[in-house]
Amino acid sequence: MRAAIRACTTGLAVAVLAVGLTACTGDGKDEPKSTGKSAKAVVKACADGTFTWTGVKKRDRLTGVSEARRVGADGTFDVQLERVYTPKPTVRAAGPAVSPAEVLFSLGKRIGEIDSDAPTLAEVDGDTYSFTDVHLAAPDLDSGLSKVTGPGELVEYVGVREWEGDFRYTCSGAETTTGHARNWTLDMAGVLSCDESVDGDGLALQAAHRSCADGSPVLEKA
Repeated sequence: MRAAIRACTTGLAVAVLAVGLTACTGDGKDEPKSTGKSAKAVVKACADGTFTWTGVKKRDRLTGVSEARRVGADGTFDVQLERVYTPKPTVRAAGPAVSPAEVLFSLGKRIGEIDSDAPTLAEVDGDTYSFTDVHLAAPDLDSGLSKVTGPGELVEYVGVREWEGDFRYTCSGAETTTGHARNWTLDMAGVLSCDESVDGDGLALQAAHRSCADGSPVLEKA
């Protein structure tokens, strides 16, 4: 099977393209807001506290997949993808309020997604990072595949790489804020053949389990 994916083409049964998300988009700085006179006053954390992260892990999540379709040697694969998961930046915290954007900035530095010497997002000079945008929209289901030809029983899929972890934000002489944060970094796309095996337990195998028939070669060793 020959699979053409955006800017790269591969002759393997599984083809994947990953695009980073450190482009300069997003508002970058979100602060908690009071919603009216009756709202409880927000107690903010200090501006010079220290983040400590534990249990940080990554997971590739399937976000969209097509049905399996048999394509001949001269056929073209053109299908609609069904959404199976919608990634969304999430910050949950208990204690004095910390900017969600600052939490994601710290997580981004922790996992190597953000390369910055600034101790906080507020001290970044000019740069912005999409990873810190708590309103970052999920990628659409357009894989960007320009042309995929058979033969084979093919499945198209898209997904993201998600990161999450627990944090503690400590201020000298003040109450500690604790919480959990999650965001995604990579937008990935590929095509697999139900007639050929795939390696590992990543997106391709997740897609195969959803779309390929029981007994398909791709699932024999899964």
